[in-house]
Amino acid sequence: MIVSNLSVLSCRWTDSALCLSAVGGHLEASSSYRTLSPTGHLLVAVCLGFIGALGFLNNLLVLVLFCRYKVLRSPINFLLVNISLSDLLVCLLGTPFSFAASTQGRWLIGDSGCVWYGFANSLLGIVSLISLAVLSFERYCTMMGPTEADATNFRKVAGGVMISWVYSLIWTLPPLFGWSRYGPEGPGTTCSVDWTTKTANNISYIICLFIFCLIVPFLVIVVCYGKLLHIIKQVSSVNTPMSRKREHRVLLMVSTMVIFYLLCWLPYGIMALLATFGAPGLVTVEASIVPSILAKFSTVINPVIYIFMNKQFYRCFRALVKCDKPQRGSSLKSTSKATKVFRPGRNMDNNFTFVVASVGHTVVPNQATPVEEEKSSPSADNAKAVVSLVAHYNG
Repeated sequence: MIVSNLSVLSCRWTDSALCLSAVGGHLEASSSYRTLSPTGHLLVAVCLGFIGALGFLNNLLVLVLFCRYKVLRSPINFLLVNISLSDLLVCLLGTPFSFAASTQGRWLIGDSGCVWYGFANSLLGIVSLISLAVLSFERYCTMMGPTEADATNFRKVAGGVMISWVYSLIWTLPPLFGWSRYGPEGPGTTCSVDWTTKTANNISYIICLFIFCLIVPFLVIVVCYGKLLHIIKQVSSVNTPMSRKREHRVLLMVSTMVIFYLLCWLPYGIMALLATFGAPGLVTVEASIVPSILAKFSTVINPVIYIFMNKQFYRCFRALVKCDKPQRGSSLKSTSKATKVFRPGRNMDNNFTFVVASVGHTVVPNQATPVEEEKSSPSADNAKAVVSLVAHYNG
């Protein structure tokens, strides 16, 4: 029988020693066989301390830049701020407790604290994952939309942010009410969903969690960015070497996103499935702690990939360090609008001139465009079509 985590919290407000001993014994029994050497606990503490400190500084810097510079306050950047906010809260509400527990070799804030830790970290981790999927979908819609992107319309993005939090709550509240549970994991210095109890109740929740909170966001990211890369490649194939250089940069950025997404979260998902469906003891305590640390490492790497690879954020960062105003590139004009008339599969010929934007920016040619030339020509009715494809990549 699975003890609902809600009973752990309710016991805190009663004087029932029987209640506390029953719940505490259940939690203790699930982790009594797990041990880690003092050296192992120390190494884990060092890793968590590094992740917590660097993740806190990176994400705090993102929020400071967003508040300090108005040029960064675009709808797409609002999604990036939501990711940084959730990662920052992980560094504040989760990592310090697991760090302290690792230094002492045991969990320090009791059973109700374990439930709270497991719930808070699961909630914030899923918010970050879903936000990455919403970000990729928003970028895809921005490029493929029939009209210009409105840099002042935050309604759609605010809806995406709300979806990420509500979706996460839908999947993290059930363990508090009896569908699975939150309890110790690994060496007993962190808490998460119970991966080891082999009951239909627990296994059904873990399968749903794996599919809807890991696989589905990953598929959305791969499909959206894959289609965007395909479009950019089609356009770059008939353009200049500069456009192909931008294509390679976008390819590098997208590949980095996907690789680190898999690096941070896939080992944790595999570990959870092995612990759930494998034989007891198949996942050792040493093997279980590494995926947990990698998942927490996402709070450090997300700002680097999604923020500091962005030229606009990077220029604002340099301006903040130098106490100066952000400088713009000589050939780049910062913009948050995107003109999108191109569609995959459309026949392309020499009558089309394609202008492909670099990541987060629109190229401003120094020479006169074919449109300007045709406006001054008496045969304007036969003007050549000019198609601008501006990929709204602000990350």
